[in-house]
Amino acid sequence: MSVETDVSKRSESGWWELMKIVIQALAIALVVRVFFYQPFNIPSGSMKDTLLIGDYLFVSKLSYGYSRYSFPFSPNLFEGRVFGAQPKRGDVAVFKLPRDNSTDYIKRVIGLPGDEIRVRNGIVILNGKEIPRKRIGNYVPPTNGGPARKIPKYEETLPNGVAYSVLDSESNGFFDNVGPYKVPAGHYFMMGDNRDNSTDSRATYDVGYVPYQNLIGRAEIIFFSAAVDEDNAFRWYTPWTWPLDIRWGRIFQLVR
Repeated sequence: MSVETDVSKRSESGWWELMKIVIQALAIALVVRVFFYQPFNIPSGSMKDTLLIGDYLFVSKLSYGYSRYSFPFSPNLFEGRVFGAQPKRGDVAVFKLPRDNSTDYIKRVIGLPGDEIRVRNGIVILNGKEIPRKRIGNYVPPTNGGPARKIPKYEETLPNGVAYSVLDSESNGFFDNVGPYKVPAGHYFMMGDNRDNSTDSRATYDVGYVPYQNLIGRAEIIFFSAAVDEDNAFRWYTPWTWPLDIRWGRIFQLVR
């Protein structure tokens, strides 16, 4: 055997070993994505300032078990959920929009099956009791050189002790005086934290009550975040802008 032939065989063997490593890594990534953690990005401001446009996060599919909507293309393999667990009040959850069962939405779980919910003057009333809300400051969104707008920011605390911030940009907004809503069995009432700029379960004509099987998972952690808005996408092809575009302080932040 010549030296050249031996070198050629070793080179082919090296490439094959590299291909096996790549294939194995892709297979592991696919299994993780399908059964455990799925990445999502935030395209709208309905969950400000908990989640911002340009946030990328991992959603745990293990949190609520599996339904047909847990998997790509929503195959009709079974009904209901397997290894199911109930969401808790205050969870930030991803779900399939009930009216088309295909669009991904992310909101906060406010109402459980059997709950009655009203909203009066922007205050959520859960089963006849107001959810405590206190002013904690202002949210000031980034501007493009114009005057800064201060949006009132509040902290709500649910009966189970989960506390989170909400924005109330309009004192008498469209959804500030709505209800009552009676959550049906097997459904959940979802609301965005940006209360005057969120189409959620308050809009019975659009989102409404979310069936249990439509839940995909619970938002867990932000793994990347870029300072973008609806008109300005993060530019992967200009790495020299990354240090200013990336929101370094939001990376690895837990979703609460």
